[in-house]
Amino acid sequence: MRILSGIQPSGKLHLGNYFGMMRPALELQEEGEAYLFIANYHALTTIHDRADLWAHTQDVALDFLACGLDPERTAFYRQSDVPEVTELTWLLSVLAPMGLLERCHSYKDKTARGLPASHGLFSYPVLMAADILAVQANVVPVGRDQKQHVEVTRDLALKFNHQFGEIFTIPEPAIRDSVAVVSGVDGQKMSKSYNNTIDIFGPAKETRKRIMRIVTDSKALEEPKDPATCNVFVLLKLLATPDEQAAWADRYRAGGMGYGDAKKRLAELFEDHFAPLRERRDALLRDPGYVEDVLQQGAQRARAVARATLDQARAATGLVGP
Repeated sequence: MRILSGIQPSGKLHLGNYFGMMRPALELQEEGEAYLFIANYHALTTIHDRADLWAHTQDVALDFLACGLDPERTAFYRQSDVPEVTELTWLLSVLAPMGLLERCHSYKDKTARGLPASHGLFSYPVLMAADILAVQANVVPVGRDQKQHVEVTRDLALKFNHQFGEIFTIPEPAIRDSVAVVSGVDGQKMSKSYNNTIDIFGPAKETRKRIMRIVTDSKALEEPKDPATCNVFVLLKLLATPDEQAAWADRYRAGGMGYGDAKKRLAELFEDHFAPLRERRDALLRDPGYVEDVLQQGAQRARAVARATLDQARAATGLVGP
């Protein structure tokens, strides 16, 4: 089973990224032949500063390697290092119905948030389809809100196969309903656009300050509290053992505990979990040659598959002779 996942280099990775995408992506290493790419072509729809794009791309590479990505088990690469994907995008785009793309909610959502309407933003699903089909992925893990992207890929693959012959594997979406929705320091979903994130590799002192600023209700120290509605407890559950979670839930309900106690424990758990990973990241930062080698080797593995796919597609469409 070949599994593909990707992430945009849109800024510093935070706790929501870690539990929502990063850790599930790392778990794919145990489930099949994993391909993981840094979607820097996709990021160009929103990032137009070369220094920012390059820095964010390098940050994603460092973060994943620090958090346990094994380049022996996962082909880890930059999207732009597999140019076969962009040629395949054109071959798919000539068959992509306008109505199919017009129905994609990602374009509507992003333009509604103020992003300029561009061809790149509109045709984003075709490039995503090429990412998936180039490596002949069987499974694409996505959140339920991203299922439409895989459905578009399936539609384009089926249309191409019907027109030109059986070239592409038809991928299946693996819906990750169990993936945690992580609350930010203000109680909303953690997101860079809300400025409510806790960066996983931020300075320890700044991270502790952000944790201590997590919004809570105004219940007095002696009052019982509901752990299910507490922003601090939601995050504490992600890092504490089941036994410790249960103990804290009992303390909440019993009263006599201030939210500051839970925040301090959350800060300790956060540091216990991420301090060793931060040290690993610092070591990788001092060895940029290793990081680049990993990305280049991953790109070579991905290109070997993508080249074979593209050669078949070029021959099937008549771009090359028999």
